[in-house]
Order: sequence, then C-alpha cells, then structure tokens
Amino acid sequence: MTTQRHEPATDADDRTMLEGWLDYHRQTLARKCEGLTDEQLRTASVPPSELSLMGLVRHMADVERGWYRRVLAGEDAEPLHYDEADPDGDFHLAGTETWQEAYATWQAEIDIARRNAAGFGLDDLAKGRHRSGEQFTLRWIHTHMIEEYARHNGHADLLRERLDGATGD
Repeated sequence: MTTQRHEPATDADDRTMLEGWLDYHRQTLARKCEGLTDEQLRTASVPPSELSLMGLVRHMADVERGWYRRVLAGEDAEPLHYDEADPDGDFHLAGTETWQEAYATWQAEIDIARRNAAGFGLDDLAKGRHRSGEQFTLRWIHTHMIEEYARHNGHADLLRERLDGATGD
C-alpha cells in the first residue's frame, strides 16, 4: 500500500493550508518507510550516527506528543522514548522495536494532536508552556511542526536511498 499525499488547495484559508501541509509532511515520512523490513527501518545511516527511519518515526511521535499534548493542551504527558538520562532515546534502538508498534504509536499521537488542535484557533495561546517557559500560539506550533517534518523528511530521503536506492519526494 502506498500512502497517499495531497497538497492543500492553492486558495485554502490559513488553517486549512497549515494543517494540509502538516499532513502532507506526515504522509511523506510514512511513505519513506513503506515496503521496508523492521531490520531496514532500524538500520542506522552512517556510523557513528544512530539515525534510522524507525528512530525518526519514534522521534516524531514524541515531538507530536510534546507540542500538541504538553504545550498546546497543557497535559501531563511524559515522553515516550526518552528521558533525562537518555535525551536521544527515541533514536537509540535496542533491536527489538517493530514498525507496527512505532507506526501505531506515532499515528495515535497524530490523532490526539489533531483533536487537541481542533479546540484552538490559530492565534489562541497554548494552555501549557514549552520547557523554555514560553507560551506559543497554535499557528506557531503548526508552522514549527511543518519545519520539523520537512527537515526530518530530508534525512529520511537520504536514509531510504542508502537502504535500497529509492529516491523521490
């Protein structure tokens, strides 16, 4: 199955545009992972880097959780894959992680992010605060998430090409 991606309409309103591009980039990361085995998805790029496609998906699950649950909704949602002792734990794979588990966790966080965002206007301030102490609007969070996905999708492009030679956006 190939994940379908859809760019937002060129005349969409701000919210539809931002959420459309965010979904587009979420779908891009999913596409970069399609058709690979768990072992391939756990394969690090180039030593000593531990960057892998599965690590990126785990990272984005935590990023979704952090911005849309902890910051936007003010929820007490602990990180999924990292802690103070291992701040890059989302990228440190033990070799037992499965795509099915990583994907399901990521998709669950995306579903919660969408529900939480639906309760805010773009210019509404978040109920929680970032670890920096700052408060953000939903517009800022959506824009940041588009940037976060776009940057990591560039990493995913290179990882996928190294694994099986597949290229494309």
